Parts: sequence; C-alpha cells; structure tokens
Amino acid sequence: MNIIAHIETDYTEKFGIPRQSGLNKEVRGRIVFEKEYRVDEAFRGLEEFSHIWILWQFSEAMRENWSPTVRPPLLGGNKRVGVFATRSPFRPNSIGLSAVKLEKVEYTKNEGPVLVVSGADLMHGTPIYDIKPYLPYADSIPDAAGGFTERLGERKLEVTIDDTLALSFPKEKLSSLISVLEGDPRPSYQHNPEREYGFSFAGYEIGFKVDGKVLTVTRINPDTKKFF
Repeated sequence: MNIIAHIETDYTEKFGIPRQSGLNKEVRGRIVFEKEYRVDEAFRGLEEFSHIWILWQFSEAMRENWSPTVRPPLLGGNKRVGVFATRSPFRPNSIGLSAVKLEKVEYTKNEGPVLVVSGADLMHGTPIYDIKPYLPYADSIPDAAGGFTERLGERKLEVTIDDTLALSFPKEKLSSLISVLEGDPRPSYQHNPEREYGFSFAGYEIGFKVDGKVLTVTRINPDTKKFF
C-alpha cells in the first residue's frame, strides 16, 4: 500500500497519546499529503462530512513476527486475550484505524489540500494510508457491545497546575494539555503516588504525579530534543 500523507500533532512520543481516537477532542492535527496526492479534485465534497476515518501505519510498533495473544494495559498487563479482540499495535499487519472530527479542509499554496482534524490518537509524523468519510447512518451502532472495555469505564483525573508552571506553557495549548492529563496517560497498572511520570507534548517536557484521582503537574520545560 502507498503512504499518501503524514499527520502533524503535538504528540511527539507514544506516552500521553489517548488510548482511542475521540477521547481528547481538544488536540488538533494537520494531515499533510504527499506531493502525488495534492490534487484539489480528490477532496471535492469532503468538507460536507463532519468526521472521517483514518487508516494509518503503526510505524513505531512494526515487527517481523506477530503473537496470537497480547496483554492489554487496561487489563493490568497480566491477562492475555486474542490479538483480534484488541486494538494492540502488535498485529499481523501494522494498520491502525481512527475516527476523527474534520475541522476544515485548507487549500494551501505550498502543501496543497491539508485536513485539519481534532480527536486524533496519532503520534506526530505517523504515516497515513487512506482517508474515508464517516457515515453516521452506517458507522454508528449505539447498542454495540464493548467487550472487556465496558467493565473498566473511563478514567478521569482532576488536574492541578501551579500558576507559575502554567505561564511557562503556551496559553493556546494549555487546555489541550489539561485534556491529555485528565485522561490519565499512565499505564493502567501503575499507581505509585510517589512516582513522577514524564512525557513530551507540544515541544515541552511535562512531569506529573498522581495521588488517587488528583494529578499534579510537577514541571514544564522546553523539550530541546524534539523539533517539529
């Protein structure tokens, strides 16, 4: 399959990326197409849809071999289930699927048509294989069963950031950062209140601790290792 585009997001590493698309609606991304596909006619009518499907490559988790079972973090990392009963990146074919909101189609001079989306769960630079419109009458199944994920529920944390730290982060991206942290980016099986976690987001290193349902940001520093 041909890679048709790459996405630009504030997620510069795997840690901190939402577990599914649509969980963090604050963070926006830009889908920039390869030169061969920068054809205006290919996007005609797309702006009439509010959401799209993205088929993409698990570029950071590609392996030569695959395992029929995996250990989902949401089950504590100990219980094995079939790979086809999960959305694990370690699959026979490293293909991901995400439904995102299409904010707008930008027709630019240098990059051609660019899709501005929100709710993506893709790391910066992720290769994209295809774009398809989301069809509410066919793609939405309100009474669908969610398997083992239904028993877990959505984790939501209360986020506290000292005013001084908040001022060191771009104001226009602060709500996006808070939304990421509210979703509890830690592995599901780690609950040590003394441990400081860290990850890169929007060009900054973010440190935090979690005690119960309260997440406290401990540091915000410019990330000199990441550039985009």
